[in-house]
Amino acid sequence: MDIADKIIVVTGGGSGIGAALCRRFAADGAAAVVVVDLHADAAAAVADGIGGVAEALDVCDAAAVASLVERTLERFGRIDLFCSNAGMATGVELDDPDDMWHKAYDLHVMSHVYASRAVLPGMLERGSGYLLNTASAAGLLTSPGDAPYSVTKHGAVALAEWLAVTYGGRGIGVSVLCPMGVATPLLMDPLAVGNAGAQAVADSGPILAPEQVAEAVVAGLAAQRFLILPHPEVGTYWAQKAADPERWLAGLRRLVARSST
Repeated sequence: MDIADKIIVVTGGGSGIGAALCRRFAADGAAAVVVVDLHADAAAAVADGIGGVAEALDVCDAAAVASLVERTLERFGRIDLFCSNAGMATGVELDDPDDMWHKAYDLHVMSHVYASRAVLPGMLERGSGYLLNTASAAGLLTSPGDAPYSVTKHGAVALAEWLAVTYGGRGIGVSVLCPMGVATPLLMDPLAVGNAGAQAVADSGPILAPEQVAEAVVAGLAAQRFLILPHPEVGTYWAQKAADPERWLAGLRRLVARSST
């Protein structure tokens, strides 16, 4: 995937990783970047800065996502890369209200389903296209202190894997982005109030700038890597987890205990 001259859609594009992706894609010569965000002002601010197109909608609304794809196809004729990136933290554990679990599932799993369902027919008809789904290192490992986030990010990774298996032989590229700590409000706000789970993430590796994540994404897309890991140590942790789950769990328990003190 060469970004130059591509038509690209980025959800969650008004801030954080999504905004960094939009700016990097524009800088690398994308023909058009559609900046999608729940908040119209945020989408417009990023789009205005890069000469992109702003779209305000809820990615958990299947009809709204389908309309977004239809409008983009009418405007540009194709979508080369769809980055399903919107996400949220909940700070919820097991005994908290169900509504946060449902919100996390809708945003971290079903929004990817809605995007894929809407954009794949056109890509398959052309025989080319690329899906980039943002998950998290939590989707390979876990997220102490945020059960819905961890569970639904695992679901996001599983869906991306299924898409890669099902459509990878039909001209469709699929990558899943799994960063660890990134300097966005998703991590920095809970870290500022002493959240133990956020501290455990910060203690596990460097906190990257969103622009560093965007750099890793461009490199990963160029190499057509399924797993894009801006923190290379995530791959090491993932391998250790698979090789010896009991040891990995014990080590993570110790990390969480240290982060709580």
